[in-house]
Amino acid sequence: MDKLESYVNRYNEINDELMNPNLNRKDYERLAKEQSKLSEYVELNNRRQAINKAIEEAKEVLKTEQDVDVRAIFDEELQNKKAELEQLQKEIEIALIDKDEDDEKNVILEIRSGAGGDEASLFAGELLRMYQKFCEKHRFKMNIVSISETGVGGVKEVVCTISGKGVYSKFKFESGVHRVQRVPETESGGRVHTSTVTVAVLPENEDVDVTIDEKDLRIDVCRSSGAGGQSVNTTDSAVRIVHLPTGMVVACQDERSQIQNREKALRILKSKLYDFYKAQADAEYAEKRKCQVGTGDRSERIRTYNFPQARVTDHRINLTLYNLPQVMEGNIDEIVDSLTKTAIEEQLHSQVK
Repeated sequence: MDKLESYVNRYNEINDELMNPNLNRKDYERLAKEQSKLSEYVELNNRRQAINKAIEEAKEVLKTEQDVDVRAIFDEELQNKKAELEQLQKEIEIALIDKDEDDEKNVILEIRSGAGGDEASLFAGELLRMYQKFCEKHRFKMNIVSISETGVGGVKEVVCTISGKGVYSKFKFESGVHRVQRVPETESGGRVHTSTVTVAVLPENEDVDVTIDEKDLRIDVCRSSGAGGQSVNTTDSAVRIVHLPTGMVVACQDERSQIQNREKALRILKSKLYDFYKAQADAEYAEKRKCQVGTGDRSERIRTYNFPQARVTDHRINLTLYNLPQVMEGNIDEIVDSLTKTAIEEQLHSQVK
């Protein structure tokens, strides 16, 4: 309650500051934005005060009222308000959890085929399609920045940018090894094969404080590749940038001009370097990310897609669903929501400790 009241007090302070006629536009916008974020807590506090007031009024009536019927009405009101207050308390606890500062950011999504050869690359392409469908459902915008396709119609690796409201909050639990179990079309004996695809999700940091020295970069220009219109392969517009100190590589070919591809590639490189340096500085974060992504080996997995049984299992929360065809059509909300709920519960538990 102290934390809630401190937010309410800050909201009221901002109200007073916004009344200052000498406030410049930049400060006004900054304060208005801060106040907007605090309005949720003010509403919760108002509801809490209203319920507490109703409880006290019911208690006062029950102290003096002798009529049995009237007492029954107010006793029922008292019990209802107590239950309402208990439910509101849970809402307040969840609202006061420290928000992930990256939740509202756009996303850089990387999908790479792992163990399993052609079957892994085919499933990488299917995961890409699954995420495309998921983005369409939530009205997120996905752009393929670079893609390396295989001769069998699969995807060796693909890098995408995804933008929209709260994109990272929906994608952040997708990082890790995705394992597929099914009978490949080329398997004559009907045996189930296991293959893997690794997925990495990074918050896109457009204005990160990362300084890149030009001498640390090797920039290669080449012709665009992949399916497209008549203009494909007519200009050297694709850009590949190597950050020499870290060995990090970013390629971009989705824009028409070399300059646009270079700018987008540098922006993605900055985000990846930001994440890299942040991980270096924070050992706990680095270890967590290492555990999430792993090596792509068959034994490592966060989720298994079993086609013979139409089953999908998220091993982190022991959730199993038997609706794999729907999941592959981008209907992964139940999985995402369950992961989000578990993360909230773990945070609440750690706060209690």
